Amino acid sequence: MGKTDSSFVIVRRGPDRRPLWAAAATTAWLLSMAVAWSWAGALAAPQLPKVSESLQTTQARLQQAQARLAALEQQQSTLARSDQISRAANATVQRELAARDEEIAGLRANVAFYERLAGDTRRSRALNVHSARFTPERGGTWRYLIVLTQNLDRGAVSLGQMRFKIEGVRNGKLATIDWDALHQRQAAPAQGYSFRYFQQVKGSVMLPRDFTPQRVRVSLRGEQGSLDQAVAWTASSSNPDT
Repeated sequence: MGKTDSSFVIVRRGPDRRPLWAAAATTAWLLSMAVAWSWAGALAAPQLPKVSESLQTTQARLQQAQARLAALEQQQSTLARSDQISRAANATVQRELAARDEEIAGLRANVAFYERLAGDTRRSRALNVHSARFTPERGGTWRYLIVLTQNLDRGAVSLGQMRFKIEGVRNGKLATIDWDALHQRQAAPAQGYSFRYFQQVKGSVMLPRDFTPQRVRVSLRGEQGSLDQAVAWTASSSNPDT
């Protein structure tokens, strides 16, 4: 039998080494990671005590600051409450004082009225403020009606100028609104009067919204003499001309 040409070569197959190479590569990667971790730990280890100490110091300072803040907030709350109580007490005292002043003024007016009825001429005056009545108007003004009388010389004519100011309470404190402020202008002219027996003096003034009137202090300056007299504030809802 003769030789036969063939393009195939028979080679004996050896064992598969790929799993071995994969295992070797994995082992090498794990070893490199372990070395890197150990190296990083060796570098960071000397700084760990300092970092830990700094962290503890910062935490201690934070606790101190929080305690200080809480104490200051408590102190502020206490002071605010104390100031509120003081303001309330002061306002109560001022209201009571104003009420007593109004009561005293009313009693004095009653005493003067009854003395005139009883005919006590020892304390009679040529001029007298019998009453002062105020009525609110549209626009915030007050219409006043002040009754003036004379007690001595019924035949003479009383002639002169009148001004008045109003005393009361404003923002928890005693306050006075003078003649110029009542007319909202500087050097406001006085109001004239001229009568034989009595006269009703009328006009309008402006009061601050936060002002509580208590009494009216009237000043008369004329030929019959001068007079400064306080009368109780009297407010009316009806027209003062009626």
